[in-house]
Amino acid sequence: MTGELTLANATLVLPTGCMRGWIRIHDGLIADLGEGDTVPGGAVDCGGDYVSPGLIELHTDNIERHIEPRPGVDWPHAAAIAAHDGELASTGITTVFDALRVGSIPSGKGRYIRYARALSRELLELRAQDMLKISHFLHLRAEVCSETLAEELTEFGPEDRVGLVSLMDHTPGQRQFRDLSKLEQYVKGKRGMNDAEFAEHVASLKALRDKHGAAHERAAVSEAARFGAVLASHDDTTAEQVAVSAAHGIRLAEFPTTLEAAQACRDNGIAVMMGAPNLIRGGSHSGNVAAAELAEAGLLDIVSSDYVPAALLQAAVKLGEDWGDMARGLATATSAPAAAVGLADRGRLEVGLRADLLRFRLAAHVPLVRGVWSRGAQVG
Repeated sequence: MTGELTLANATLVLPTGCMRGWIRIHDGLIADLGEGDTVPGGAVDCGGDYVSPGLIELHTDNIERHIEPRPGVDWPHAAAIAAHDGELASTGITTVFDALRVGSIPSGKGRYIRYARALSRELLELRAQDMLKISHFLHLRAEVCSETLAEELTEFGPEDRVGLVSLMDHTPGQRQFRDLSKLEQYVKGKRGMNDAEFAEHVASLKALRDKHGAAHERAAVSEAARFGAVLASHDDTTAEQVAVSAAHGIRLAEFPTTLEAAQACRDNGIAVMMGAPNLIRGGSHSGNVAAAELAEAGLLDIVSSDYVPAALLQAAVKLGEDWGDMARGLATATSAPAAAVGLADRGRLEVGLRADLLRFRLAAHVPLVRGVWSRGAQVG
């Protein structure tokens, strides 16, 4: 990007704390910044608003909601992708790892059809045409309890911007769904199953895990290395499961379900990511450990918007207020996720980094977005 912009009289959210100052953008990069409340000629007077790095979202399936806004409704994909991209930009997210499920169950009432390869090609084509506002990477959610995971993973390569591969195991009776009543409520509501169909669904998933689980797990670990992607665990529940994750070389844990697992992650040098909706709502919709409990225990490193894009900024601000350190709170959605996936060119307000910026102010503890820039171009 070309051009120059200065944001002045702002509360800059720096890695070490907040400072009243100014920041200058040139050709898409942070060119300079300094302290003071003066507003040079031509600069934008932020009136004390916060200016932070743009938010980095590691796990959101928001794109699926745009592709299928109602069950059975297949929305035109280019329009859906553009709407998803614009929605994230409007909430302050400037880098996203779009979560796409790989691993399908082609038949039965609980079927999951494959879609990730075709949809990702459409997304990457739009990106190549410079039609998207923010920076997109792929996050492949490798469903171990499926029929086709290994086959689907072979369809991707290092050129596909696969930045994350997460090991997903939704076998009933463990991890996220160790409480079968929660799974029953979810599946019956989404799939319209009766009691007999739900029982058959549970038995089928367990059989798939027994048949394919070990091979699928090995394939996901191997393919993540081939892509050059970070490997993440998902819904670890016990210290034993975390030990397995550590043995795979995992350094990012998505949504551990217990305090025990989160502590084990910390002991093994694995960053803990929790859902922003969990924090905002005050608990998990699946009955798992509350994000606030982990935050209070010092075991929360990263937040993800999960299924509510606007929740990412809200959660980071809430953590900043709860901890009495806004820079620390915002880091859970900026520098910490950047570090977890090896993006050294963004996530901090530092000279030479990408000018991905977010301007916001607080009203009744709610962050109101006032401006968003990606590589120095205003996108929100």
